[in-house]
Amino acid sequence: MNFPSKHTATGTTIFTVMSALATQHNAINLSQGFPDFHIDEALSKALGDAARNGFNQYAPMPGLPALRQQIAASFKRRYNVDVDADNEVTITPGATYAIYTAFTAILQPGNEAIVLEPAYDSYIPNIEMNGAKAVTVALPAPDFNVDWNKVKDAVTEKTRAIIINTPHNPTGAIWGKSDWDELANIVRDTNIVILSDEVYEQLVFDGERHYSVLEHPELRQRSFALYSFGKVYNCTGWKMGYCIAPPEFTQAFRRIHQFVGFTVNTPAQHALAHILANDTAMPVHTLMQQKRDHFLSLIKETPFTIHKPAKGSYFQLASYERISDMPDMEFAQWLTKEHGVATIPVSAFYKNKQDDKLIRFCFSKKEETLNAAVERLKKLSEL
Repeated sequence: MNFPSKHTATGTTIFTVMSALATQHNAINLSQGFPDFHIDEALSKALGDAARNGFNQYAPMPGLPALRQQIAASFKRRYNVDVDADNEVTITPGATYAIYTAFTAILQPGNEAIVLEPAYDSYIPNIEMNGAKAVTVALPAPDFNVDWNKVKDAVTEKTRAIIINTPHNPTGAIWGKSDWDELANIVRDTNIVILSDEVYEQLVFDGERHYSVLEHPELRQRSFALYSFGKVYNCTGWKMGYCIAPPEFTQAFRRIHQFVGFTVNTPAQHALAHILANDTAMPVHTLMQQKRDHFLSLIKETPFTIHKPAKGSYFQLASYERISDMPDMEFAQWLTKEHGVATIPVSAFYKNKQDDKLIRFCFSKKEETLNAAVERLKKLSEL
């Protein structure tokens, strides 16, 4: 039987490949972005309480009203922006789903969408599955700052969307307010829609702050802002996210959502609403900065080179230029098989597999996991 080809990506995702390789070789998995420690006990209890108290049937299609109201209150408190819980917030089964749904709401065959690379690997397949063309713009290593002239040059009359990601996966870079202003200058007087992937918005380090598209009055009116509870509450397996967008955009989003996901895990929505209203846990950015700093202190004892500490996200890039001249995919597989530590080659985040000899470590792990991994990495020798 022949099946239609919906996108140009081949095989399984690099995250699946490297996690499977880690299991096969009993390697410590610093590849896929998930914590290996327990979620907060209060959140766990809230989930159990919701199930025991009978909240086990379908929630409303847009999401539990109490949860949407708590999200709106959180954004008012943290960013001083007003969000309409009824008409601008939709709960989704994860942020990746929300990204796909937003693209599907706006794209049609013949459109183009600009992707800044390296990029999360779902973006381009999502664009292509909607019959549109992904136009890539590279962020130059090692700083990965946006070259706005190149973005402007990539815009054509066919451009329908630009997707951005801050804090950035895989590089850990963050956008400043000036970046949003530059983007506004480019899309002004166009019909271009912005997809703002802000799943790591609460994981920002060193006293920096996250600037959300929702804080930019001009861009907010043309943007889907996309978020993840999994990244904030260390519960990635719950697959819980949400989209904030203007009412007209939200209506288009929900027209797709109601026939794809329709609704989302009801006990988890009740648990998250409870935690948002009563959250007393350590802020996630404090916890993750401690883990990043610990990892950076350890990695100094290895031959890896850190060009720039991550300013946000779960991830730290490292160069292996003093260890090997292998292509990064080959190096990552060798490191997993021969030295027992799984990472992600950064070329996997480029459509053309651009290879800057960089790998991505995930540091959202227990201290003992990071310690054990670096003990293995210490055995590497420089060229």
